[in-house]
Amino acid sequence: MVTNNITRILDSQGVQFQVFELPEEKLGAAETAALLHVPLSLVYKTIVLVNERTKKYILAIVPGDREVDLKSTAAALGDKKILLTTMAEAEKATGLKTGGISPLALLNKGFKILLDESALSAHEIHISGGQRGLNIRIQVNDLIRITHATPAAISRE
Repeated sequence: MVTNNITRILDSQGVQFQVFELPEEKLGAAETAALLHVPLSLVYKTIVLVNERTKKYILAIVPGDREVDLKSTAAALGDKKILLTTMAEAEKATGLKTGGISPLALLNKGFKILLDESALSAHEIHISGGQRGLNIRIQVNDLIRITHATPAAISRE
């Protein structure tokens, strides 16, 4: 099994998880779901957003079959305008490559983390393992507990 900082943190917290190795190129949620033979709705992607007013970065975790809804996200944060970052800006803000951005890799880095409330109806979801080619299946309750993510209605079809 591949180990990295994320898997070590999960182990140290006593979290049950499963690691899946995938090709190391940037894969979208649909490609990941196909390779893992799981519904697209269970493969969650981490989108980096920025608060226009405060310039603080936000991680929005949304299912692969949906898009982040900027107005709903702003409302969930009690703010007026949230913007989508470019891939280059997301990589600079997180220090991770797109396709490998994970809330688990960014613990205690000052990011506000929102998890689409659709995850609450699933027992487990798949998220990035913090690097391209690594995917982790984790229980939703454990993800929320470790990342301090706030569940909110932040996506649309």
